[in-house]
Order: sequence, then C-alpha cells, then structure tokens
Amino acid sequence: MSDPLDTGALAAIIGCTPGDLALYDLALTHGSTGRADYQRLEFLGDRVLGLVIASELYTRFPGASEGEMSSRLHVLASGATCAAIARKLDLTALIRFGAQARNDGGRYSDNIAADAIEALIGALWLDRGGDAARGFILAHWGEMIDGQQAAPKHPKAALQEWALARKRRPPEYEIVSREGPDHAPRFRVAVHIGKLAHAEAEGASKQAAEKAAAAALLAQLEGMKE
Repeated sequence: MSDPLDTGALAAIIGCTPGDLALYDLALTHGSTGRADYQRLEFLGDRVLGLVIASELYTRFPGASEGEMSSRLHVLASGATCAAIARKLDLTALIRFGAQARNDGGRYSDNIAADAIEALIGALWLDRGGDAARGFILAHWGEMIDGQQAAPKHPKAALQEWALARKRRPPEYEIVSREGPDHAPRFRVAVHIGKLAHAEAEGASKQAAEKAAAAALLAQLEGMKE
C-alpha cells in the first residue's frame, strides 16, 4: 500500500489547499506502481502549460513574430525547463514509484520530474480551475517568460551550442563502463570536444551519465581562457 499523500507539502507547492485529493494522488503516481498513473493528467497539463505561456507571450510581446513566439514557447515548455522547476519545488519527493523504478533512480530522472509537474498542472486545472493553474504557472515561469531569468538548457544542448559557436568539433560521447545489477546499473560516460577538453561522469542510466558528463565538461570549459 502506498504512503498517504503529504497534503501539507502539496499545498505548499501548489500555493493553495487541494480539494480533490484523488486527482493529486493520480498526478503523483508513476506507472511502475501498477496502479493508474499520471499520463492522462500529464497530457492535459502539457496543453494547459502551452496555452498559458503562448497567451502570455502574445500579450507581453506585441511586436514578436510567430516564429519568435514559437521558439520561446518551445524552450519555456521544454522538458528541461519543466524538470528544473519540479526540482526547485522538490516535487519528485512526492511521487510514488514501484520498487524497480525507485531502485533504478526514477526519483532523479528529469523526464519523470517534467512529466509530474505537467500532471500536477492538469490536476490543479481540474481541481481549482483555470485561474489557479494559470497562477501556478505564472508564479514559476513568469520571470522566464519576461526574459528576466534565462530558461535552463539541457547540458548536452548547451555543450553542443558552445562547440558550434566556437567552430569546434561537436561533442562525442562514449560509455566507459557499466556496472551493477540490471535493476540498479551505474554507467560511466566520457565526453570530449576533439582534443580540447575531456570529462567523465556517472549516472543511473546512459542518458543521466551523458547529462552529468556534459555538465562537467561545460564547467571545465567555462574555467578555461579562450
């Protein structure tokens, strides 16, 4: 049986008292539990998020072209941005996982974090209505919509951009090792940009290790004199 939902922590995250707890319970249940999960609410929340951000971009930037708004919307509603906000709110601490997904590091997955915050938006929309969902989105995306705060980029994308801007070879990744049992593997990945720089990092999945390696190489490059 699952642990009861921490309604105090949930209320602090959404900024109001939750009404229909079953909706939030569903929004914070991963498919690995074998129960009904957050996928339908994620579908709804993704559309709500996109609509609110698109509406704000249209209103706040009357001179922006369709292409400019599309590019900004893509970044603001991206998995990287959603995951960063979910991490800031510590939302993944409330997600229920099955044993294997928990052992495989599901709580540290950016994809799951992004899915969960979209599902939460869907639950909030159904429970408290459009104004509450909009208020939540503006509270956490507002400064990025205005451009006062840069939307986070995935480290692999940021590293690719760094190399492209300096006419360097694109980053190359390789698996150095894979250890541990199937239910809890550990990957070590190396990344390099030609002979300029090299970094390695570990993760519970190949993707997580690549992300960590890219972040490590970026940090190294930022400390170098060009």
